[in-house]
Amino acid sequence: MRKRLAIATSKLKSMMNIWKSQSTPLKMRILKSCIFPVATYGCETWTLTKKDVEKIDAFEMKCYRKILRIPWTARRPNQTILQELGMKERQLLKNIKQLKLKYFGHVVRHNYLEKLCLEGAVEGRRGRGRPRRRWTQDISDWLGFSVREASILAQDRDGFRSAVWEATSYKDPP
Repeated sequence: MRKRLAIATSKLKSMMNIWKSQSTPLKMRILKSCIFPVATYGCETWTLTKKDVEKIDAFEMKCYRKILRIPWTARRPNQTILQELGMKERQLLKNIKQLKLKYFGHVVRHNYLEKLCLEGAVEGRRGRGRPRRRWTQDISDWLGFSVREASILAQDRDGFRSAVWEATSYKDPP
């Protein structure tokens, strides 16, 4: 995951003449079509930790600051930058969540090797220490269901699609 962000950052730097010369809406379209896909390639298979989420958010804000030509020394809050772009929330992590949840639904609905790996259990004892975060823990955290309940829900495409939309939609803070 971190290598993907490094590659996307180098791509972002190589397009410096575009960030300096074009209008903001055009820059946003270029960002979403050329930079974000490089950063999110293969994101369906990532297991996201808190540190990874922070890195993704930092990369996204770095991109927005490049577009608006705001140096990091300006010490402007992220919310003001998002407001200047006319956005309510960050988009990159939301897109990653949507892609991962859609992939989960696809895997659960079909009888392929991926489903067997997802549902399989390894015999034996686990090693010492804290268990690593699992891929399915992201699914259950985002949807608010257990993996088994999410698997049952995924059989109904429309119901699962609305659950994914609900899990990734913007909610105004109370």
